[in-house]
Amino acid sequence: MISNNLSELVLRIKSACQRSGREAEEITIVAVSKLANVEEIKEALEAGIINIGENRVQDALLKFDAIRPPQNVGGRPQKSCGGRTSPIRWHMVGHLQTNKAKEAVKVFDLIHSVDSERIAFEIDKQAAKINKIQGILIEVNVAQEKTKFGLNPQEAVAVIKKIAQLKNLKLKGLMAIAPQVFDHEKARPFFRQLRQLRDKLNELRVTSYELRDLSMGMTDDFEAAIEEGSTIVRIGRAIFKG
Repeated sequence: MISNNLSELVLRIKSACQRSGREAEEITIVAVSKLANVEEIKEALEAGIINIGENRVQDALLKFDAIRPPQNVGGRPQKSCGGRTSPIRWHMVGHLQTNKAKEAVKVFDLIHSVDSERIAFEIDKQAAKINKIQGILIEVNVAQEKTKFGLNPQEAVAVIKKIAQLKNLKLKGLMAIAPQVFDHEKARPFFRQLRQLRDKLNELRVTSYELRDLSMGMTDDFEAAIEEGSTIVRIGRAIFKG
């Protein structure tokens, strides 16, 4: 089932890219395994997934220990399930509390949900302790919903300028969760707003390099997100549940 779900998902991504004049290779699929067990994650890996997303640090630690490939030995590439040589990349896509930052930097390649200066400083501090440059995205509450985390769009530029200076963080772009709407077209303006904010940050040269990534779009709205510039889609149900 997971293999078939993934094949259908890829076709839908390709169609969204064609409609917006983009290449499907620009899009990273993060399989969000919140509702999946270890065996289902392994099945997704066998089907070609290499990016796994988790909402909770505790769950990620358990799954990481059960799934992680053997360490690179003697210069040979590490292998994941089924002997594939592509390394698994772990993504933190849920809200991260400061007291979980120490464990998070040990597991995650990319933390999508950096939503305040406080958590950014703590991640930087913990990453420095293990001599790591931690990849991050800044979460922006584009719809300014009280039930969601993220920087206020009006304050985002000033805060991001400060975070971008932290030495053990590598800012790669932005993340947002659009409001849940019956018609995914109604989510489109919020995706566009995030893209425009990223473009503004690049114009202001907040970093010495171009910010590329936009993590936006989930099972119900990823096609609109792609058409508005998403580079990372966070997909759970469409992969694991169908």
